Amino acid sequence: MGNIESVDGQSEMKHHIMPLKVPMPDPTELEEKFAIVLNSMNLPPDKARLLRQYDNEKKWDLICDQERFQVKNPPHTYIQKLRGYLDPRVTRKKFRRRVQESTKVLRELEISLRTNHIGWVREFLNDENRGLDILVEYLSFAQCAVMFGFEGSENGEEDFLDKSKSWSRSIEDLHRPTSQPFYNTLVRSARQSVLRYGSVSSSRTIKNSRLVSQKDDVHVCIMCLRAIMNYQYGFNMVMSHAHAVNEIALSLNNKNSRTKALVLELLAAVCLVRGGHEIILSAFDNFKEVCKEKHRFERLMDYFRSEEGNIDFMVACMQFINIVVHSVEDMNFRVHLQFEFTKLGLDDYLEKSKHTESDKLSVQIQAYLDNVFDVGGLLEDAETKNAALEKVEELEDHLSHVTEKLLEVENETMMKVADLEKLLLHKDKELQVIRETYESTSSQVNTLRKVIKEKDAAFQRHFNIERRLLELEQQGTIRLHKKPDGDIAIEPCVVGGSSNGGVILQGEIGQLSLGSTVGLTVPGGPDTSLPPASEAPPPPPPPPPPPPPLPSASSPNIPAPPPPPPLAPPLPDASPSVILSVGLSAIRIKKPIKTKFRLPVFNWTALKPNQINGTVFNEIDDERVLEELELERFEELFKTRAQGPIMDLSCTKSKVAQKAVNKVTILDANRSKNLAITLRKANKTSEEICKAIEKFDLKTLPVDFVECLMRFLPTEMEVKALRQYERERRPLDQLAEEDRFMLLFSKIERLTQRMNIITFIGNFSDNVAMLTPQLNAIIAASASVKSSPKLKRMLEIILALGNYMNSSKRGCVYGFKLQSLDLLLDTKSTDRKMTLLHYIALIVKEKYPELANFYNELHFVDKAAAVSLENVLLDVRELGKGMDLIRRECSLHDHSVLKGFLQASDTQLDKVQRDAKTAEEAFNNVVNYFGESAKTAPPSVFFPVFVRFLKAYKDAVEENELRKKQEQAMREKLLAEEAKQQDPKVQAQKKRQQQHELIAELRKRQAKDHRPVYEGKDGTIEDIITAEKKSIDSIFHS
Repeated sequence: MGNIESVDGQSEMKHHIMPLKVPMPDPTELEEKFAIVLNSMNLPPDKARLLRQYDNEKKWDLICDQERFQVKNPPHTYIQKLRGYLDPRVTRKKFRRRVQESTKVLRELEISLRTNHIGWVREFLNDENRGLDILVEYLSFAQCAVMFGFEGSENGEEDFLDKSKSWSRSIEDLHRPTSQPFYNTLVRSARQSVLRYGSVSSSRTIKNSRLVSQKDDVHVCIMCLRAIMNYQYGFNMVMSHAHAVNEIALSLNNKNSRTKALVLELLAAVCLVRGGHEIILSAFDNFKEVCKEKHRFERLMDYFRSEEGNIDFMVACMQFINIVVHSVEDMNFRVHLQFEFTKLGLDDYLEKSKHTESDKLSVQIQAYLDNVFDVGGLLEDAETKNAALEKVEELEDHLSHVTEKLLEVENETMMKVADLEKLLLHKDKELQVIRETYESTSSQVNTLRKVIKEKDAAFQRHFNIERRLLELEQQGTIRLHKKPDGDIAIEPCVVGGSSNGGVILQGEIGQLSLGSTVGLTVPGGPDTSLPPASEAPPPPPPPPPPPPPLPSASSPNIPAPPPPPPLAPPLPDASPSVILSVGLSAIRIKKPIKTKFRLPVFNWTALKPNQINGTVFNEIDDERVLEELELERFEELFKTRAQGPIMDLSCTKSKVAQKAVNKVTILDANRSKNLAITLRKANKTSEEICKAIEKFDLKTLPVDFVECLMRFLPTEMEVKALRQYERERRPLDQLAEEDRFMLLFSKIERLTQRMNIITFIGNFSDNVAMLTPQLNAIIAASASVKSSPKLKRMLEIILALGNYMNSSKRGCVYGFKLQSLDLLLDTKSTDRKMTLLHYIALIVKEKYPELANFYNELHFVDKAAAVSLENVLLDVRELGKGMDLIRRECSLHDHSVLKGFLQASDTQLDKVQRDAKTAEEAFNNVVNYFGESAKTAPPSVFFPVFVRFLKAYKDAVEENELRKKQEQAMREKLLAEEAKQQDPKVQAQKKRQQQHELIAELRKRQAKDHRPVYEGKDGTIEDIITAEKKSIDSIFHS
């Protein structure tokens, strides 16, 4: 709206004929002319640097264009014409003839100010021409008749004379002091103008003003001022001028709505420049006094209500009000400005007008309503806030108590878990002893059963032999008689004298002799003596070979020894059916896995087969997991393409100068000074301190003071010096206080041992209280990690997927180091949007939902991760050494304090030592269970692996859920758009929704937080006005 030119101005430019292009001069002259043009354009350094890079042809075109579009009239030409219009001595007939071309002159001036180089504008504004003064004076002259509603009557002239004097005084009173050199000239010019209006020819001047006011001169004057203000130099001059901004504000009294809209746009732009808001408010204060308003902005509101038919003016007016009220950062001042317009009826009027058909006006109205401060609501909010703050404070106190209670409960729970774990370990040891006893007893029972069985067999054989002997004796085949030594002799009785029958009888007697449990003698054969059955060894000895006379004798059946075990097969290149012997367990060699696509390598640290025995990996079956998973989907996600590689101690010392003491000092100056500071903390005499040390009195000496004194144990040189001082019988009162203390201090027997004992006693309870939770954390965390079946299943899934990815390149493994869990986030899918851990979280949710909360089984791992078990065990050993020192002291001297401490603390120390042993055993067990070493993986390394894994897993679950929601929302949006495209009714609804979205966007742009503060630089005013328009137009045309 600010760049409007009349039809006359456009028609005047049409008669210009494009001149022929002048030949290009030599390069030297070309560079000189180009430098002049470049300086006249007043460009930023970066743009000027860009133009200097042009070739000569482009430079000459630029020079010709600049000369073609320059207005040839110098500034003083326009100034002389404007002065002529302001001359009150000109007759009315002559003024009427002159003023016919005033609008044309102003339009040419506006074009020159807007298009000519900065040098022309500076010349127009310099002290010699005083173009700004003339332009402001002409603007005042052009609108004075309209200002006061002049109707041509005599009363009107008298009213004008009174109002003009008041106007002059108000302008001078409201003007802010300035240091510009032309200030006095401006004030003097204004006074002369008013005096002219109040002279004898005032009637003629007023009639001339009325003649001018009927034209567009006021509008074009505002455009001239706008062109001047678009330069930083001109803007600063206008802001510093005594009446320029006031005259612009007074131009709102013009009857032309287009002029009033232009004025409001310019004033709104000035508001957004740093420091411009105060100037605009001052201008409206002047407006109030000159126009005799009861309230500031009263006439502006009258125009706003009366111009309902002119939407452009209403939009400009509403935009100005928005900027004036809502560009203030101070809340109180903003509420004050808001209340000014509320008193003028703006709120009621906006409530009626907010449903206007104009979208631009609706946006401006809604933006104002959205940014209005509801003082009552704010007061209510403040009261609510105070109540809420009190409630928050109360809840914070409650939360603090609950947190403390929770910490206590957690420590108690951890202690109970640790106690249960210790009890479980104790029971495990007892169970192991019982198992060993059971195995030993079972072995003995089996041996005894074998012996009994053998005894029964021997008895049965003995019984059978006796029965057979009796049968043979009854048949008369043999004859039994006793020998003199008590043995029974068997003699065959041959009947019929058959040699063959004798041989048979001899063989049968031999068999009976071998099977008999008593000494039998067979005549004609070797004597075979058999021990009695009760003396036979458990396994019967192998029988001797049958004698030659008894070839038919056979030995009893004796079981052969078992065959030796087969040799173990070699490890490499074994077939799937080969069994690998590892210790006492057998591990089946895993066959390679063939994948459809090439997969990335999971760079884990594998365990060797001989490291698997006794670990968690010996109890899991990853091949079963592979049979349950949808590996085609896994391969699609993780198939390879071009992928990147997987991937203080500061101490500040302050020194305070001390006044020299006229005392004898033996100690080092710094040591003496530090000792004096330490002694002042105790607030005790040297005698009291030493006596308390001798009695181990911690009630008199705090333990922190004793620890400070440990740094001042007397050295050998100090002791010698103090003893020398005593031997010389020099007076002790001449020694400094610190030296006297050191003298008494060094006389205490076994000083170092006493100080160590006092420190130990004082810190014992704190040390026990500090060590116990750390030991309990190690015990509880070790138990929860080792006994978690769900964690075991998770490792099984990870092992299965890792083997599936690595089988074709590295082969299958039987287990992996826990540090490999950190690499799950480094292995990414083909589209780089998902990691292996995200996929594991996904399949756990889909295939193994019972494992989703596996982390709930891992208790206290975060606490155990912060424990240095090595340091804790060292501290426990130090406690034991300290207690031994106290026992030795008690054995040498009878101290009731030390005895009482021993009686009270022995039990605590025993418990801590047992806990330390249990913690060490529990941690070693869990570390070995996961195939790690306690030396290379202490608690500060072992447990943080689980802490990081749990956190990363939870994050992966949340990111999977978020990705799922986004995909679902995208699908729903696509379906909704397809449905809307098919439904014509929805199209109208969609259009209305888009309009609401546009209005919402414009409200956001009108909000205070989105309104920048500009600096008064070249082009700022034009940029602000253009930005305010484009902020609406660009969105409505998008």
